[in-house]
Amino acid sequence: MNRSTLLVLVGLLTAAMMAATPSAAAAAEKPLLELLDIFELEYVADPRISPDGEQIVYERRFMDVLKDRVRSDLWLIDSDGTNHRPLVTGVDASMARWSPDGTRLAYRARDGEHQELFVYYLKSGVSARLAQLPTAPDNLSWSPDGERIAFSRRVEEDAPSLVDLPKAPKGAEWAPPPQYIEAVLYREDGEGFLPAGYHQLFVVRALGGTPRQLTHDPFHHRGTPSWTPDGKTLILSANRSKDWQYDGMATEIYALDVESGSLETLTQRKGPDTDPQVSPDGRSIAYLGFDDTLQGYQVTGLYVMDRDGSNPHPLAAALDRDIENPQWSSDSKGLFVQFDDLGETKIGYVSLEGDLTVLSDAVGGTSLGRPYSGGSFTVSRDDRFAYTQSAPEHPAELAVGTIDHRGPGRRLTHLSEALLGSRSLGAVSEITYRSSYDKRRIQGWVIKPPGFDPNKKYPLILEIHGGPFANYGPRFTAELQLYAARGYVVLYVNPRGSTSYGAEFGNLIHHAYPSHDYDDLMSGVDALIAQGFIDDRALFVTGGSGGGVLTAWIVGHTNRFRAAVVAKPVINWISWQLTSDIYTSRVPYWLPDQPWNALEHYWKRSPLAYVGNVKTPTMLLTGENDRRTPMAESEQFFQALQLLKVPTALVRVPGASHGIARRPSHLMAKVAYVLGWFERYAQESSPEKM
Repeated sequence: MNRSTLLVLVGLLTAAMMAATPSAAAAAEKPLLELLDIFELEYVADPRISPDGEQIVYERRFMDVLKDRVRSDLWLIDSDGTNHRPLVTGVDASMARWSPDGTRLAYRARDGEHQELFVYYLKSGVSARLAQLPTAPDNLSWSPDGERIAFSRRVEEDAPSLVDLPKAPKGAEWAPPPQYIEAVLYREDGEGFLPAGYHQLFVVRALGGTPRQLTHDPFHHRGTPSWTPDGKTLILSANRSKDWQYDGMATEIYALDVESGSLETLTQRKGPDTDPQVSPDGRSIAYLGFDDTLQGYQVTGLYVMDRDGSNPHPLAAALDRDIENPQWSSDSKGLFVQFDDLGETKIGYVSLEGDLTVLSDAVGGTSLGRPYSGGSFTVSRDDRFAYTQSAPEHPAELAVGTIDHRGPGRRLTHLSEALLGSRSLGAVSEITYRSSYDKRRIQGWVIKPPGFDPNKKYPLILEIHGGPFANYGPRFTAELQLYAARGYVVLYVNPRGSTSYGAEFGNLIHHAYPSHDYDDLMSGVDALIAQGFIDDRALFVTGGSGGGVLTAWIVGHTNRFRAAVVAKPVINWISWQLTSDIYTSRVPYWLPDQPWNALEHYWKRSPLAYVGNVKTPTMLLTGENDRRTPMAESEQFFQALQLLKVPTALVRVPGASHGIARRPSHLMAKVAYVLGWFERYAQESSPEKM
């Protein structure tokens, strides 16, 4: 489809959408958000503050309407908000990393067909390619003296073969040869079938030259390594256990001698140890992990040990929240960290005594479609930090804060202001209520249509997050705002099993998913109806991944919804366990045993077991290249509903993996199909209540 055809199609869809909700359009002071506006959105990602704290480089991500891709340029801005300028453009530049002296930036960018490693010299404004690499570099890390850069990349190997087939004659058009697979982990969502080989660590001189490979064993070394101050050792995390393909939790911290390549194991426990960070004084190593108790949700804690691996101990153990992104303060007396709490992402400072100080919140905004957590920050030597700042009114912007200031940081950019400042968005407010099952407090948020009138009755969309161990919060969401622009009230909540509420709340669905998270969701619908502005005859429900599981579960347990859209779901836990790309890692965490030993449990938790109850018109929507919740899951539910003569449809998204909305047109199409399905049934009578 060419661009002109795409624009015409979107224009017709948008016009039809607007015609369907004249009251919302008339009430709004500004034009409503439209499907094609998705291509106008921009946001900040991966902000990197300079060592002296005076400048910040970040990825400026934008939508390419001609190529239908998310692109990124590198931009630079002074920490006081001045001197904002492009640095590297037009080559999908990313992963910028400051040299220790702040005069250079290592980054990766596309050079023809491949991602290559470059260094940008700030004084001259010149970029130099360091080496031509056969596979993309990742996890860049400067040595303390600025002379070398460590990185990882996949080293490809010859795929195993059982037979030696004759070669096709020159010019012959033979069929592609069979693909012979022995690897346990042979495909990955978003990547497809994996080439043979492993991610290995390399080091290259900052002036260029041939990279030297540091690791060679048949294990993946994917994490970003941390240099010791003397530049002689890299501290890294890897899973080098003999059963690494079956036990993804078995990561440990290692010390790698850069000269000899010898490895020393620094941690050893049942459970993951990741994200090592060497303190500036070289005496300590901070890292993340937990003691594996085989629960579905386990809180990731912050640990510190001596440089030789001795004296490991937790910090801020009472926090009961997942800690991410640890970064040492310049004096080695504490660490800056990131964590989710009650649906919001925060930056905090943890002293070596374990005391936590919250410095800022509203981190996030990099999940453009739905209001998931995310975002990142970095710290300078003077303990200033730059981070992605989000709000319900905008995706990630750049902000700065300091260790001495509590509260919102200073916002430096307004990338989407030209678009969103000229659009009328739905107002977002928090709602709390008690679950009908056990009276637990449940937190959620409501988006009201632009021009909302509390004296009117509105249709409701319940939108359910995936994971299931994830969280929504008061963040920008293009999908849900587009629903609100069509005149719907949108409810999204964090039912039991959601993160950011502690280990006990998360594990209420351990080996019981779906279960009473259903009651939490229905109680939220009832609480909102009780406020008086919802038409209880016009209820709709949708969700993706784990939210798709719950949507399919809901229509099998109640007929109160007028229509449903089930996106990328698990319908049958038995078939999913034996076809998903993560089949080696869900037992015993999500499921108690393999299906042949626990058939009753698998079937009891499968939405397919309840399909005979479904009366609700239900659409299935999944990417054709989805390896996480394969298309066959959606097809089972679709075909069952067809046999039951329940109104149903199947939307197959070509080329899309589990993250359907990674391409802007797919995000646009997803929203259009959800709304199209709901509007088909908006005027029909509600199905008989179950």
